[in-house]
Amino acid sequence: MTQAKMKIKKGDKVVVITGKDKGKTGTVSRVLLDDQRVVVEGVNMAVKHAKPTQLSQGGLKNIEAPIHVSNVALMDPKTDKATKVAYKTLEDGQKIRVAKKSGETIA
Repeated sequence: MTQAKMKIKKGDKVVVITGKDKGKTGTVSRVLLDDQRVVVEGVNMAVKHAKPTQLSQGGLKNIEAPIHVSNVALMDPKTDKATKVAYKTLEDGQKIRVAKKSGETIA
């Protein structure tokens, strides 16, 4: 099975467009290509029960669970609203990502 290309990368600012965390924003900390999911800081928090070890105390720990990439949208750098991603090829042959709403380049 071939992997579909994801337009959202690590370090991108995204906004959640559906689900229990709708409207929340955050930065992508990890991308899981095989599952088509991303981990966003402060979004989709889950409680993990951890057993005590020699290094850490046990108890309840809040972790960020992965969220499907279709449930998040890239944040437009100009307007801070959700936008789609387009690709543009520069004169020197470099391919860059561009926000469709404002036309701004995405770092």
